[in-house]
Amino acid sequence: MTEATRPAHAPATHPALPREKVGILLANLGTPDNHDYWSMRRYLSEFLSDKRVIDYPAWKWQPLLQTVILAKRPFSSGANYRLIWNTEANESPLMTITKAQTAKVAETMSARFGARVMVDFCMRYGNPSTESKVREMVAQGCSRILFFPLYPQYAGATTATANDQFFRALMKEKWQPASRTVPAYFDHPAFIEALAQSVERTYATLDHRPDLLVCSYHGMPERYLTSGDPYHCQCQKTTRLLKERLGWESSDLVTTFQSKFGPEEWLKPYTVEEVARLAQAGTKRIAVIAPAFSADCIETLEEINGEIRESFEHAGGESFTYVPCLNDDDAHIAALGEIIAENLRGWVD
Repeated sequence: MTEATRPAHAPATHPALPREKVGILLANLGTPDNHDYWSMRRYLSEFLSDKRVIDYPAWKWQPLLQTVILAKRPFSSGANYRLIWNTEANESPLMTITKAQTAKVAETMSARFGARVMVDFCMRYGNPSTESKVREMVAQGCSRILFFPLYPQYAGATTATANDQFFRALMKEKWQPASRTVPAYFDHPAFIEALAQSVERTYATLDHRPDLLVCSYHGMPERYLTSGDPYHCQCQKTTRLLKERLGWESSDLVTTFQSKFGPEEWLKPYTVEEVARLAQAGTKRIAVIAPAFSADCIETLEEINGEIRESFEHAGGESFTYVPCLNDDDAHIAALGEIIAENLRGWVD
């Protein structure tokens, strides 16, 4: 429970105020509350109605979304979620992992800064909402909030929309806390180190070294790149820095993009097509890592380890290894803690 006291020299009628803190609010994409049709429909409607994600005019997009797409897609998406659902906790893996990450980050921050900080998490889509967590932090005395979108590479459809939602939440507060947002950390040495360790750890368990490491990033329409989004360049730099840290040659890694949606051309090469091409060209053993995801989710557990694996094997590939996301790995938590501490300078030292 938050300790609350009246300010010094305040009259007896003055309401008690909680002790001032700095809030650290981690943010991830989101998750449906369940995998049934209506839970999936609510989640997909919120996600696909975001103008940062689908920027078509509403008059053109919403009738198609609400009648055609949301009549069918909740069934197929729900079936995919059902394959990976954490039945014991009755939640998606992303929710389970984000909770674990938050608990470890909170422990790290408490050891470093004591009771002056509090750590929590929110989701851009679904629950817990950004607005509810901002309100909770303010109520518990957070006069300053550091908002941390857990996307290593910046994209308008991820980092920017998470920040938008945070700012919208602040608009509803009568006494707004001071705020900062954490920038993309795609080239942060501690993040690259955590990625490299995850590759080395996975490779150490294999009988045969993969012929190639496929770095599969979430895709986006090509026109987003040409309109100024830095995502593509930051993905390429993450791959390059990972290669340099591992001491590998350029031929040991390839950058690809997954999760294409709709009729437009997206960033290429498409992961699902590239792994098939590699297999047909004689590459028999590959490993796949997803450096754009801070936590395993539907796009990694079902798409990479399901659809993309099948594409490789059906084309003649013999050995497919998935390198898990960093999740709540200690090196990842240490990296997040270092990034947070850097962005808290001047607030908490």
